Amino acid sequence: MGSAPARSDPFRPARRVAGQAQDVWTIVNEAATASPVQPIINMGQGFFGYNPPQFVLDAAKEALDRVDCNQYSPTKVPEKDCIWSKAMKLRQSQGRPRLKKAIAKAYSPLLGKNIDPDTEVAITTGANEGMLSAFMAFVEPEDEVIVFEPFFDQYLSNIEMPGGVVRYVPLQPPKNGATEVTSAGDWTVDMNELRKAINPKTRMIVINTPYVHFPKIFSHNPDLASHNPVGKVFSKTELQAIGDLCVENNILILSDEVYDRLPYTTFNRPATLSPEISRLTLTVGSAGKNFYATGWRVGYLIGPANLIHYVCAAHTRICFSSVSPLQEAAAVGFEKADELNFWEQSRQEMKSKVDRFCAVFDELGLPYSIPSGGYFVLANLSRVSLPSPYPFPSHVSSRPRDFKLSWFLIMELGVAAIPPTEFYTKERKWMAEDWLRFAVCKEDEVLEGAKQRLRGLKKYMRD
Repeated sequence: MGSAPARSDPFRPARRVAGQAQDVWTIVNEAATASPVQPIINMGQGFFGYNPPQFVLDAAKEALDRVDCNQYSPTKVPEKDCIWSKAMKLRQSQGRPRLKKAIAKAYSPLLGKNIDPDTEVAITTGANEGMLSAFMAFVEPEDEVIVFEPFFDQYLSNIEMPGGVVRYVPLQPPKNGATEVTSAGDWTVDMNELRKAINPKTRMIVINTPYVHFPKIFSHNPDLASHNPVGKVFSKTELQAIGDLCVENNILILSDEVYDRLPYTTFNRPATLSPEISRLTLTVGSAGKNFYATGWRVGYLIGPANLIHYVCAAHTRICFSSVSPLQEAAAVGFEKADELNFWEQSRQEMKSKVDRFCAVFDELGLPYSIPSGGYFVLANLSRVSLPSPYPFPSHVSSRPRDFKLSWFLIMELGVAAIPPTEFYTKERKWMAEDWLRFAVCKEDEVLEGAKQRLRGLKKYMRD
């Protein structure tokens, strides 16, 4: 028996999960539980307040009655068709074949190429796990990943899990964004700053197009691609410049396109810019977002076979297989969506919800952004005067003003919204401290209920 001394603290957590501040979702849920105004109207988290379309629900119910749909879904390319060496034949593809074929058929015209469902599509347990698989597949300890700020908070932990280092490139907000609706073009990326962030350790860059963890700012220009939490819309020229930098420096591109079926304006996809950029690009999608089923956790990645292969290898080690019957239902969804005009109906219905909800901010005279995609609205509450003193808990009072606004709305009005400084680094949280994020993917009566409660802000507003 060894004589090594016993570990002094057997319960000490790993650094990757220790010492993290209480996350925004926990704080909002805590306030919602404690609020005297019940029931809470949850306009914060981006889950849908209604079911997936009936044709997708029916497909899920039918899949549950099939033996094969209730078993593991990993697949292998037959050895005779495998183009890789023996060491790479373990798992050339991942997911139910029907879903992979449906995605390949749906995205081939969008990406301007014939996608091989066996080697160029991977099915993952939600888009988030898909991105984690991509980082696990290609990021080594001390490799750097460039993320535009503000960012989706899950990016950071996903990059840091395999030992990667996040390198931030900030977007500069428009000076008049707190007082009026601004153009997407007013949010700017300094390409010199991006170039300075690139070094020999840079392994990957994350692009979001469209990405609406914050809302998009409206643009009339159809030659623009929606990007990131603040609504930056990259022109084709900007995307080409970023892509060319990646080609020049051999940097992989992870393109988060989970809201690609809810744009209100045309956008460009990085994978379509050039063959050289396409070979470096992994495109991420979400059947859960597409079909109002965020709890199903069905995501997918599309990309060159030599990249998808290693994403599948990482996915296999993370969770082995994703939920089989829901993959089958998602396949039916993609197969029938165009025939039933689902995508267009979905866009129109969500845009109607955005317009319906934003009417209350017009009434109150509060500035807000007009989304160009997705279902989040960002409202500026700088005119709302918080009572002082107010019994904020210490873990809220020590945070920026938007956390206090969020807590106050929940406790006094019973409406939950997300404070967006959670998506900024400490040095730049000031950019978002007067804003709150609202998700409008709810039933119309819920939106009306939230509007009625938000009218209660009038007595706290200053001229």
